[in-house]
Amino acid sequence: MEKKPKQVVLIGAGIMSATLGILIKELEPDTAITIYERLDGLALESSDAMNNAGTGHAAFCELNYTPEKEDGTIDISKALKICSSFEMSKAFWSYLVQEKYFDHPETFINNIPHISFVWGEENVAFLQKRFAALRQNPLFADMEYSEDWNTLYEWMPLVMHFRAEGTKVAATRMKIGTDVNFGQLTRTLFHHLISLPGVTLCMQHEVRDLNQQEDGLWEVVVKNLLSDIVLEQLADFVFVGAGGGSLPLLDKSKIDEIDGYGGFPVSGQWLVCKNESVIDQHNAKVYGKASVGAPPMSVPHLDTRIIDGKKQLLFGPFAGFSTKFLKNGSYFDLPLSIDIDNIIPMLSAGWHNMSLTKYLVDQVSLSHKERMDALREYFPEANDEEWELEQAGQRVQVIKKDKEKGGVLEFGTEIITTADGTLAGLLGASPGASTAVYIMLQILKKCFPEQMQRMEWKNTFLKMIPMLETPADKDFEKWLEWRNKSNQLLHLDD
Repeated sequence: MEKKPKQVVLIGAGIMSATLGILIKELEPDTAITIYERLDGLALESSDAMNNAGTGHAAFCELNYTPEKEDGTIDISKALKICSSFEMSKAFWSYLVQEKYFDHPETFINNIPHISFVWGEENVAFLQKRFAALRQNPLFADMEYSEDWNTLYEWMPLVMHFRAEGTKVAATRMKIGTDVNFGQLTRTLFHHLISLPGVTLCMQHEVRDLNQQEDGLWEVVVKNLLSDIVLEQLADFVFVGAGGGSLPLLDKSKIDEIDGYGGFPVSGQWLVCKNESVIDQHNAKVYGKASVGAPPMSVPHLDTRIIDGKKQLLFGPFAGFSTKFLKNGSYFDLPLSIDIDNIIPMLSAGWHNMSLTKYLVDQVSLSHKERMDALREYFPEANDEEWELEQAGQRVQVIKKDKEKGGVLEFGTEIITTADGTLAGLLGASPGASTAVYIMLQILKKCFPEQMQRMEWKNTFLKMIPMLETPADKDFEKWLEWRNKSNQLLHLDD
């Protein structure tokens, strides 16, 4: 008999839970949904604007998504996947605008050009090859490339002004790039979600345990942090979208699928500009190449953002180390996560990633001057007194078993689902939020395969995400039409 998500529990009030909750209510309006959030506000961890290391990830400018292979060619497969996934997210958001579930999309998404900038003969050669490879794909057909100083000055004056002449430089630009405030987007989505019948949001409620009963239902044990009362709720389906807090909760569920998984926390920091006249001179996300040994979330970028309607300028993120799994977590998170099932993968991953350890030690010990010197590689005139250091978010990089190495460190988003489809969770980080819709689709496919074959679900999906059953490489013309429609509805017309 086909199962339906009658009673759903979503753990964590971030972009992932908001996205999944709305998808489920569109597909099965009678579903009852309860969301539990341990903090006193929405999107205060990874989804928050200052905590999110990358905004509007579309693989337009992130060089780590297009690695150079041993034969010298550029692998663009990950960039194509991320770009198409981001287009799905935009299509979903534009559907919600079209249905008048909310308006004023400019409160969370704005047009900001995406630029890749490099210097030095070797890096310029890499960027040339990257541009040539991506430009063949219609989704990247609007990409521009230049080595001309005047052109680059027009694109990014702060970056080029007072740069040493004679330096070999190059950049690519995608004018249709965006900045997304995922904190504001999450709050917008939740405002709609909790207005629907059968949806309950419980703030300052911490999920303490997950136990599956013999009948397949999940007993969710929750503590009200205001009253200290412990509650129990039964659910047909549970989604663990608690960011860095997901690993401990999945461990408590005792599902076989989590065996061998560990987590390595990486914190972040931003240099934030306080001079309004400087901020006004820059209007782009300028990404460079990551340092050797750096995790992907630490790819340096001089980043224009629109936060709560105000233009801001950030540089970083600089990596750090903390044993917390959440920004508002406990220093015991890492040691308490180690058990007999994951200790070997974690030790092995640590042994094979000594360069990352060295990188984190170096980053933690940086002085303000050293951070400013890193900024001056992108903004030569940067003044030490005009930039302040602010704490960014906390990421937990996935460690999992590997037959050959014992354990490997994964830089991405890992989907965990039970064999019976009654529980799902997310581990990992980037590109995360930008591909939230695609990730939630994978969860629904794994957990509700029968419904995914029903015409009612298929038709609803195609209304929300019209490109769902059309691979990008099969009909680029339609994909570009869908992109243009999304851009119009989201007020992103160039």
